[in-house]
Amino acid sequence: MKTTKKDYVEVVYNEADKPFTTYPKKLATYLSSRFNIKKDCKLLELGCGRGEFLNSFIDLGIDGYGIDISDYSKKKFPKIKFTKNNILEVKKIPFPDNFFDFVYSKSFVEHFYDPDFIFLEIFRVLKPNGKVLTLTPDWQHMSKMFYDDYTHKRPFTIQSLKNIQVITGYSNVFVEKFRQLPITWNKYFPFNFFYLFFAELTRIFLPSSLKKIKWVRFSKEIMLLSSAQKILKM
Repeated sequence: MKTTKKDYVEVVYNEADKPFTTYPKKLATYLSSRFNIKKDCKLLELGCGRGEFLNSFIDLGIDGYGIDISDYSKKKFPKIKFTKNNILEVKKIPFPDNFFDFVYSKSFVEHFYDPDFIFLEIFRVLKPNGKVLTLTPDWQHMSKMFYDDYTHKRPFTIQSLKNIQVITGYSNVFVEKFRQLPITWNKYFPFNFFYLFFAELTRIFLPSSLKKIKWVRFSKEIMLLSSAQKILKM
């Protein structure tokens, strides 16, 4: 009996188990402010999945393009300039050189055994002085749950994420640990230290069985946030 492989996004990120929230809007707003992503900038999201993060960038006035093997985002958010593409097979981003101001991905680069070509292709399609923003699980803190997603192939640490970008030609490479808890993002907020401390206690002491509680889940699921720039050297 012949079987058909199901759509990964529709199964793993189905709306019944993982409903849409306000988090994508908060993250898009934070990243746009922090990294100076201005209105009308051309931004590409690799592996845009359901499309809610890219759609949030578009709502901020950014010219948003998306690529994914699943066309789920096209169905949900028609404003996205979507291209259905399996980058793993073709090893090429289907856009011309020097086209985008920003290339963004969240939970994408860890899905490839050899992601060097991804960063090389990103470098190609970025405009001079353009930036790549990458969010990927932090292996140091997520090793026990990293392979819960069977499509995960390549874990990253701060050092390895920095090195792969330096080796593939980027400048001003910056990598930090990042908690997906918006209340901890404003380092100037008077109680920021308290929230970070409480999140760390949650990560260490509360069991993973409580991950349905968002505070617990995102205290434990620590990401790496990276920024790198395409600077053409004379």
